[in-house]
This record gives sequence, C-alpha cells and structure tokens, in this order.
Amino acid sequence: MNGRLNNRTNNELRNIKITKDYTKHALGSVLIEFGDTKVIVTASAEEGKPKWMDKEDKRGWVTAEYSLLPSATHTRCQRERTKISGRTQEIQRLIGRSLRSCVNLEKLENWTVTIDADVIQADGGTRCASICGGYLAMNIAFNKLKEQGLLQENPIIEPIAAVSVGLIDGEIKLDLDYSEDSSAQVDSNVVMTKSGKIIEFQTTAEGAPFEKYQLDEIYNLAQNAIQKIISLYCE
Repeated sequence: MNGRLNNRTNNELRNIKITKDYTKHALGSVLIEFGDTKVIVTASAEEGKPKWMDKEDKRGWVTAEYSLLPSATHTRCQRERTKISGRTQEIQRLIGRSLRSCVNLEKLENWTVTIDADVIQADGGTRCASICGGYLAMNIAFNKLKEQGLLQENPIIEPIAAVSVGLIDGEIKLDLDYSEDSSAQVDSNVVMTKSGKIIEFQTTAEGAPFEKYQLDEIYNLAQNAIQKIISLYCE
C-alpha cells in the first residue's frame, strides 16, 4: 500500500468529529469534521411550502444551499453573491435530494426545511461531510419541532451518510483528502441509508476506464464505511 497522511490504511476513515448544537440561533446545527475538512451545517424551518408546489400537495419540503467560504481553501475564492457556479449547484442539489430521500415528506406537512452547509475549511470530501452534517442538523430540527408540538412525529425514515472513495495508482482508497482526490483516476461519492439502500452512487473515471470488480470494491468499501459513520451519530 502507498503511504497516506496520518498513516491511514486504504480502508480507514479520517478522524470524524461531530459537535451538535454548534450555533445559538439555528433550529438545528452541527459542526462536522472529516479530518481537516470542516463544515458548519444548520437547519431552518418555515411554515409553508415552495411556490411551485400545488396547493393540493400535502407534502412538506427539504432543500439545501452550499457555500465554500473564501478562506476555506489554499487560495481565496470569490463569494458567489449573484450567480452560483455549476459546481455549487451540483453539490447543493445532491445534498437536497439525498436528505429528502430519507424523509417522509407527507409527515413534514406544511413545513419547508432549509439546510445550509458552509465549508469553513476544505480538504476533500466537502459534499459528503455536508450530507452527514445535514442529516444530523435536520434530525435535531425535526425533534425540536416535535417537542414544540409543531410536528406530530419526526418524519425521518432512517439515517443516511455519505463517503468518498477513489482509485489511485491501482489502489482503492477510502475518504479521500484533497491531495488524494486531486490525483484520483476514479472518483466516487456514495450516499446510502442505514439499511444499505443506495441514494447516490456517483462514480466517474477521470482518466482511463476501470473494471467492474473495482466498482464492486468501491461499493463494498463505501457501504462498510457508511455504517461506521452512522454509528457515530449517537455518540
């Protein structure tokens, strides 16, 4: 095996740290850290639903916004004040649909929940960290709405988590940091439920095509890691 930072093995997650109720005013908030990647994720709730939804539609809604703070990377990036980039759009859509997939929207009734994921330090895997943090912040928010008598029950069906996997110089490695992600020949982001159902399986060859057995190895490694991440939620 090729050496990794902090002497991690290829199937080893970075150190994951979760700080719940990180901010004072948000209904739900989490600081989630995957190694040196740090994301503040908050959940806000408003009565009503998006204008595009039919009045007869009894569902609530979950949506997400994602932002990379200017000093989150080695070189300062511009704030996306008026127009967001294609990358940002892709990531926040991924976060939103991942979180909606684990919620019974009919039980959310007439509420719209917005997840804001703000990356304060980026070192690879920001979208996966945002999904994990988004799930946690959303769950906190739902429990508070229930305690306040505004929801009859927590509408979450089951927990979800996400992790990155990559193929680098013939070796499959879990939970890539930036140095690994930027040199990966195959890049994968996997989102799954606690029961093992697949929400997203984004796997792309950045150079040469890859083999089916490698795809299977990526899947198996991600599945095992996601179970480990979900087990950390209750600690």
